[in-house]
Amino acid sequence: MSRFKKILKITFAIVVVLLFVFYFLFLNFSSPKSTSEVIDEFKDNMYQPTIKTNSYKGFEYRILSMQKEIDTSKTTLVSVHGAPGSLLDFKKYLADSLLNVKANMISYDRVGYGFEDTHTVQKSLTFEVEILNDILKTLDKNKTIIVGYSYGGPIALAVKAAYKKIVLVAPAVYSKVEPMPWMLNFYKWKATRWLVPTIWKSASEEKMNHRTELEKFEHNWKLNPSKIISIHGDEDGIVPYENSLFLQEQFPEEQFKLITVPDTGHALVWTQFELIKSELLKQLH
Repeated sequence: MSRFKKILKITFAIVVVLLFVFYFLFLNFSSPKSTSEVIDEFKDNMYQPTIKTNSYKGFEYRILSMQKEIDTSKTTLVSVHGAPGSLLDFKKYLADSLLNVKANMISYDRVGYGFEDTHTVQKSLTFEVEILNDILKTLDKNKTIIVGYSYGGPIALAVKAAYKKIVLVAPAVYSKVEPMPWMLNFYKWKATRWLVPTIWKSASEEKMNHRTELEKFEHNWKLNPSKIISIHGDEDGIVPYENSLFLQEQFPEEQFKLITVPDTGHALVWTQFELIKSELLKQLH
């Protein structure tokens, strides 16, 4: 019996240690990177990013460009991340040599998700669209493609002006199928909230407002004048595939194209890089 208790104690100790290791790895992975760390991510890349801080209505956020100046002869790809997320969600695309030859590329940290960001997320799609419009205002609309991933999808879709194209990747655009993960309880419960990393607190705040915010916009998606492509995995448990099916019902065939990725979940912006890159290259012509 004493031997059994000893084995039980050792097993318990190993599990506790593994949980702590997992938590700190998760914390490190989730934490936004400093500007120097972001630059370091591209140290072995032939194309080097330029990072600056933009300000909008007193809110500061980082914007990354893969070119010092916009080449007006090229199309510009502007990427919008989800919740949580950062400008580095699109690192593979930003670092890709062919995309860099063919296009200008821009990515940015949404307010509340940047490194040492003192602001909280604004929990408003209208605010997010205002920030995006502030970035887009100097770009030629006929040579600009907006790429929205996850909750970046509705932000891209809510832009009212006509752009060259809008590319959505697993977009969260339909309130009725918006899941509320059990993990949100770690943020809701005061006893466990301290365990939640800062960026996940921002994501939790935003997530709890997704349904309400989407309800304000989802019946007017069809008013978007741009041509739209939605790329979605049919086994997405975080942003269900039904979101893109809902969009397909809103637009005529000549305006909207749905690309279904079989047996694929929500991480397709990383796992389906070649497919998404190929689609982006097609849209640049």
